[in-house]
Amino acid sequence: MAPSNPLRVSATALLEWRRRCLGQGGHAADLDWLLDLAGGVAWSELQALRLHPDRQLTLSLSLEDLAGLWNQHLATAVPLQYLVGLCPWRDLQLQVAPGVLIPRQETELLVELALALSPPTDSSLLWADLGTGSGCLALALARAWPASLGLAVDLSAEALAIARSNWQLGGVQEQITPLQGHWWEPLRPWWGRLDLVVANPPYIPSAVVDTLDPVVRDHEPRLALDGGIDGLAALRCIAANAAEALAPGGLLLLEHHHDQSAAVLALLVAAALQDVEAAADLEGNLRFALARRAPQPPAAR
Repeated sequence: MAPSNPLRVSATALLEWRRRCLGQGGHAADLDWLLDLAGGVAWSELQALRLHPDRQLTLSLSLEDLAGLWNQHLATAVPLQYLVGLCPWRDLQLQVAPGVLIPRQETELLVELALALSPPTDSSLLWADLGTGSGCLALALARAWPASLGLAVDLSAEALAIARSNWQLGGVQEQITPLQGHWWEPLRPWWGRLDLVVANPPYIPSAVVDTLDPVVRDHEPRLALDGGIDGLAALRCIAANAAEALAPGGLLLLEHHHDQSAAVLALLVAAALQDVEAAADLEGNLRFALARRAPQPPAAR
């Protein structure tokens, strides 16, 4: 008699397993995400199983192993992304670990803004990503502009190691120079030459961080969340040096908290930047700010 295959299950068995897991707690969307990323069962496929209860599936992990990950998540509030080691973002599969912030869907729009507002040619484009974390923004920009050169800054050596791994997997490691340090400081050799700078810095007020869901508060790096007393500490620092660091006409794109738009725009105006504007996320919240350094005046004749 052939040995049973723990990765081979019927639709009925899988749906019953799912029902039992949700009976222990947690959110259906999170469990379905686990089934997709770790089990290899896409959400659309999972929905179709209800119509085909006799269908047989081959999983990437056994139901026992998937249940172990789910129970660990419920017991410890460790994000499933950390337990699986992956996070889907845009068209990418990013490696993530406790040393980096888990990329959020709204940050995808920062890439779209950069692509829409930057020059159409990338042959000489020099850009930087401040607080690169997992390297998601840098990876997306490098893939979009294969002839460009990027600089990616983070204070955390652990984050830079994970970012390097993502860039290598994405085939863009030769385009991106990783730099460890505090915001603009590692970029001093390139000050005045940066055509584009993007940043998704920590912007949550310290007191608010303490009230976040345990899955975020207790496991994601506080360094990537805590923006100081008013949430603007990092944004204030970035705005202050932007006019020196950007190339003439260079573009700065920032993500911030949903209620900080007026304050961030004021910081950019105070820093003598031009064309200061706000941009909304998919839910209509003003979550992004953009500004430019003044262009080079025409040479006198």
